[in-house]
Amino acid sequence: MATSPEAATVPPVEVVLSEVVANLSLIAHAYLHPTVDGVETAPDLDNAEIAIDVAGKAFDRISARLRSGERSAIARMLTELRMSYVKKRDL
Repeated sequence: MATSPEAATVPPVEVVLSEVVANLSLIAHAYLHPTVDGVETAPDLDNAEIAIDVAGKAFDRISARLRSGERSAIARMLTELRMSYVKKRDL
């Protein structure tokens, strides 16, 4: 079975999902710590929760494929986000 030249340029799924997790984490952080003119405003906890949950699910799917250092860094980042969310939610 021959592969097309385009198939060779498609990045591995773990690379794509690592970027998705990183982007969702940044977005979740922005929802948890929004600012207007340098002053922190009320967090958007509903959207932060969605971003954190989706990032966590994506990480769960690819964690076994990641190198140990990558896996630890992403796990730590998600843990910090989850803790920030819990503090903001006052749970």
